[in-house]
Amino acid sequence: MEENMDESQSQKGCKECCERCVGSLPWASLIATILLYMGVALFCGCGHEALSGTVTILQNYFEVIRAPGDTLDVFTIIDILKYIIYGLAAGFFVFGVLLLVEGFFTTGAIRDLYGEFKITACGRCLTAFLMFLAYLFFLVWLGVTAFTSLPVFMYFNIWTMCKNTSLVEGANLCLDLRQFGAVTISEERKVCTGSEKFINMCESNELDLTFHLFVCALAGAGAAVIAMVHFLMALAANWGYLKDASRMQKYEDIKSKEEQELHDIHSTRSKERLNAYT
Repeated sequence: MEENMDESQSQKGCKECCERCVGSLPWASLIATILLYMGVALFCGCGHEALSGTVTILQNYFEVIRAPGDTLDVFTIIDILKYIIYGLAAGFFVFGVLLLVEGFFTTGAIRDLYGEFKITACGRCLTAFLMFLAYLFFLVWLGVTAFTSLPVFMYFNIWTMCKNTSLVEGANLCLDLRQFGAVTISEERKVCTGSEKFINMCESNELDLTFHLFVCALAGAGAAVIAMVHFLMALAANWGYLKDASRMQKYEDIKSKEEQELHDIHSTRSKERLNAYT
């Protein structure tokens, strides 16, 4: 009988512990962090490989040569974009950790768990600052998504031309890099539909893989935008919660001071009456 009671108490204790642990998690911030990491990883990984595939296509089929020295050409721009991708991956990893930590400390269950948690002006300012950063990065990712859609559109046109070569047979359609700003006006780097280079490019894996990698990068950028919107909603809710909790904390402090003053007055009067009686 006693063993059954001990087992039931231990099961109850484990259940309460699990409920407290699950309840202490900031689920909104946690889901947004996972979505942000997935989106950033997808964008950075696929975007980096798609840029490398673009370099291969330019060199093999359009015969574009890297300019000597410090000349700003399409290859230098691609290298700059790769470094930007490295910075995005590192920066948003740190930013996601900060937002997740902020979510933990503004969760009501954590505050109930530790009891003596005090809401400070620094904490409210930190939440407001993170809201500003989240909104700023939301605009940044909107711009990144719009910018990523450009190579997707360009590669989609090329990919469509390759898939419909039988329909355009006899038509003299050409892909001129000067139209995309990849080379200067004086350079003529184009591939026409009837040429061997165009056929080899369409039959190669580089074009198909690079196009789908850019599509995946665009999807990753869209996921990052959704994650930033999710973070904004969570931070706005946390800000409202902290504001209300701060007012409640001030009310509790004033109430405790008044009760302490009343207790001191009552103690003083009791002592005076006792002295007068003695």
